[in-house]
Amino acid sequence: MKRLLAASLFTVLAQTAIAQDNALIESESWNELRFDFVGDTTLHDGAALFTVETPYRAHDAATVPIVMSQSADATPIHGALVIIDENPAPLAADLTFSEAMWPLDFELRVRVNQYSNIRVIAETDDGLFMNGGYVKASGGCSAPASRDPEVALASMGQMRLRSFDDTPRMSGQRREAQVMIRHPNYSGLQRDQITQLFVSAHFIDLIEVFQGDEVLFTLEGGISVSENPVFRFGYRDNGTPTIRIRARDTEGNIFEQVLAKNEGA
Repeated sequence: MKRLLAASLFTVLAQTAIAQDNALIESESWNELRFDFVGDTTLHDGAALFTVETPYRAHDAATVPIVMSQSADATPIHGALVIIDENPAPLAADLTFSEAMWPLDFELRVRVNQYSNIRVIAETDDGLFMNGGYVKASGGCSAPASRDPEVALASMGQMRLRSFDDTPRMSGQRREAQVMIRHPNYSGLQRDQITQLFVSAHFIDLIEVFQGDEVLFTLEGGISVSENPVFRFGYRDNGTPTIRIRARDTEGNIFEQVLAKNEGA
């Protein structure tokens, strides 16, 4: 029994150590991509500015969570690029953040096509800072959609807001929310399960999230953002009762909805 307990404890500690040491690794792909994204600009080590949590081995390559977070007194981050080195379209998201999002606490879910670094390049007044992790996952960009195409298209554009507290709204209060948008986000690499023909790329390429008329964040995305995009984020409440979400996809469809902040609390 003692041996079993000791072995179990060793396994837990080993897994924890791996999770904590999930750093970027050397990448030939990044050496080729770097100039396209940042040119000759110096990239500073972002470890002291913000953390990036990624699973070392993803449970589902089509929905890999990425969590970016800062301490309360950290230098503000105005925007960030999320880059997946080995994906067919490496730039997963180009994000901008308003002051209401500082300090940053933001999660999104992406597709990972093969074992790859996931990089976050943060823009600040002091320059560009990079952090990230290495993720073992494969097939995320070509994984079949979870819903029948007719069902997916019928519900496309539906939105949901979830708040994680039920305290009264007060201007200046820190809150946490989650936004979900129904959309198949077809990557162009998936096959119809009946005809085996490739399904044409059709994905959300712009998302804007507001509280009242104040922008919280924007995202310009590509095929690497997961099906039915989900974003969880912290923000400073400005006292308005609603969150407004506006999304556009590559076929020119515009989806917009106004949701109560306390929905789902």
